[in-house]
Order: sequence, then C-alpha cells, then structure tokens
Amino acid sequence: MRTDSTQRAAAEPVGQAAGPLLPPGDVADAVGTFLRSSPAGRRWDVETAFDWAAADADRLTEGQRSAVAFITYIEDHLPGYFGLYSRRFPLDESVDLDTFVHNRELYHFTVRWAEEEDTHARALFSYQVAAGLSESARLRAELGREGRKPFTLPHEHAVSLFAYALVQEKATQIYYQQLRAVVDEPVLVEVLGRLSRDEARHFTFFADLVERSLRRHGDRVVEPIRDVVAGFRMPLADTMRGYWRWALKIADAAHYDHTDAYEHLIRVVNRAVDARTDRVDELTRFVAACRTPAASQAS
Repeated sequence: MRTDSTQRAAAEPVGQAAGPLLPPGDVADAVGTFLRSSPAGRRWDVETAFDWAAADADRLTEGQRSAVAFITYIEDHLPGYFGLYSRRFPLDESVDLDTFVHNRELYHFTVRWAEEEDTHARALFSYQVAAGLSESARLRAELGREGRKPFTLPHEHAVSLFAYALVQEKATQIYYQQLRAVVDEPVLVEVLGRLSRDEARHFTFFADLVERSLRRHGDRVVEPIRDVVAGFRMPLADTMRGYWRWALKIADAAHYDHTDAYEHLIRVVNRAVDARTDRVDELTRFVAACRTPAASQAS
C-alpha cells in the first residue's frame, strides 16, 4: 500500500510549471523590489544576532515548547521547498529560451529566499539547543528523518505555486507574530520577530507575482488560484506523522488559524483587478467562504 507522501509525490506534475507566465521583465522588477527591501545592512545571521547564552526554556509553557519544535521541522524542510522550485522552473535545455529567461529571473529570488529560510532553520535549531529543549546530535537526527521525506505540490500552473506560497508565507508570518505576543522569553521573542519580518517580505514578493499575473492575464489565472485554496495544506501536512494533532496543539498555543491568511489573498485579488468579472467575483466569494467561522468573525 502506498503512503500519503508517495501518493502526493506521484501527483506532482512533471517539468516546467504551466503558463501563462509573466514576462521576464515583470519578474525582474518584482525580484528587484524584494532585494531592495533587505539591503546588506539590515540582514542578520544566526551567530551574532542573538544572546544565545540567555535562552531559557524554563520560561516557556509546554505548548510553547511544542510550537518551537514544530516550526523547526517546518523551516528545516527547506531543501524540499527549494527542490520543488528547481523541478518546476528548470534552468536547462528542457525549456525554450523565453521560459529559461523567465526562470532565470525567478532564480535570483529563489536563492535569496532559500538562504533566508535556511537561516530560519538554523536559528530555531540553535535556540532549541541553547535553551535546553534538545541536544544537537539528537535534534539533527530527528530533523533528518523528516527532512528525507519528499515535498511536492499537485499544482500545474506557475501562478498556483506563487499563490500557494503567498498563503503559506502569510500564515507563517501570522503564527510567528501571535506566538511572539504570548511568549515571555526574550531570546525567543527576538528570534520570532526576525523570522516574522522575513516572512512578511517573502509574502510581499509572492503577492506581487500573483497581482502582476492577474493584471496581465485576468480570468486565465483565476481557476489555478482557486485550486490552491480548494486543496490547501500547510507544508508537511501529508508527510509528518501526527501532523494534524500537533498542528491543533500549537494553534492553541498562539490562537492561530491558517485561514487568516486568506483575507490577504482576497486583498491582492481586489487590488489587481480594475474591471470586475464574474470569475473574479466568484473567486473572492469562494476564498472568503473557505475561511473558518472564527477567522471570519475576527476580521
């Protein structure tokens, strides 16, 4: 019998993500905006940004400890996320010249994104060890067992991959902000603040790509965006054993609901579309309906 992860891997489309693609100049403009949002003087590194000696897990609740462990797994799966983009936006002779140029411009973002997400993984690893939540060798082995599992997405279109990342990055940012608000441990507060700011920038980049796609291609990209929301799962939901039970536990620790991010997708759609169409209106109604009652009432 095949596992869920094998089924998901088999469902991933092969090769270049389907269009319509943005012109390379549009991608380059979005990448440039993203890179300017974090000049060299504002970047941070794991080794010098935090007072690791002051980290103290005794100041965390059991739920907060569990949340730190959970988000470390999510961030540490970065090679899987990067591998997905390498497969779906290839930089070789399997694509024509125009597609290669599009993918090459996107790659300027992807490598910086990967660097920043890998820094997040290292920061959370360092926090767990410094605070006494885990021991280095044990934690490496635990992360390795999960990290060896595949990460796939069943979406055919490029705009679907961007819309997925938009929701996922915003949901992650929201969670870090809300966990930070209830934590009484200064080092973890600082770590979560750094991570949250980076995730906000990542969200803004993907929102830019989705907005540009809607402006250029209109109704042609509505259905691929709708498909993302219809089957949305956060990373590792289909591969991590006990994911849903653990996810509910860490949601309680920070009063979190990932569908809070859907409101931000609706804003992107509304901002992008000047002339409303039936398909666009149906999309915004559908996304709003997918929010949980609690999330909708909180808006």
